Amino acid sequence: MSARVCLVTGAGRGIGRAVAIELSSAGHTVALTARTKTELDETAAALPGPALVIPADLTDPDAADTVFSQVEAAAGPVDVLIANAGAAASAPVHRTDDALWERLIAINLTAPFRCIRRAVPSMRQRGYGRIVVIGSLASKTGAPYISAYCATKHGVLGLVRAAAVELAGTGVTVNAVCPGYVDTPMTDGAVDAITSKTSLTPDEARARLEQMQPIGRLITPEEVSRVVAMLVADSGAITGQGINVDGGAVLS
Repeated sequence: MSARVCLVTGAGRGIGRAVAIELSSAGHTVALTARTKTELDETAAALPGPALVIPADLTDPDAADTVFSQVEAAAGPVDVLIANAGAAASAPVHRTDDALWERLIAINLTAPFRCIRRAVPSMRQRGYGRIVVIGSLASKTGAPYISAYCATKHGVLGLVRAAAVELAGTGVTVNAVCPGYVDTPMTDGAVDAITSKTSLTPDEARARLEQMQPIGRLITPEEVSRVVAMLVADSGAITGQGINVDGGAVLS
């Protein structure tokens, strides 16, 4: 396919970094955004092709417009949006306070919405766009102690589905990739949370997460990034989907 201008949010590490490397390796120009510039610089150094580093906090109401404007000025309109930035936290539902709830909504649901809203007019005008949101196993099923996280990930899948139907026939596709537990710093945080609240050791906690995938191991970031790249390269027939990359945890 032709070289495109891609924007990857949450590109400093984990899935975002793997996606950026995958897209750059395919010949695309990749713009990277996240809060931490040092991590973005590390990602940029790992890319085989050109990269733009744009530090931003996407929970800021003006951040999406600022980031897109910088990409447009430096490289041209965004053809491909990968909305990967996200956060997780755990608490029993009766101890999930407003601050935790609102923090996860801001980064996991409102930030992707603002990025999609900013991306769509230009994509529609040019008759081409690929939008991929990184959802989660929690977009498809519930789990204890992560009610706020599940709510945001269910919500973002609903956003994807509605946007896909609205944009069908315009040349713009909207999909989600829904991983299980991936071997990333976010999962390291889940291990820390388990060990802090149970008698399990870090190795035992990690093994418990591994066994939540029927394949008996964590998903790799590259396994997720390859599915993202497939959706970017697709001719346009795949839209409105939430594609599981979870080792068989959710059968759909």
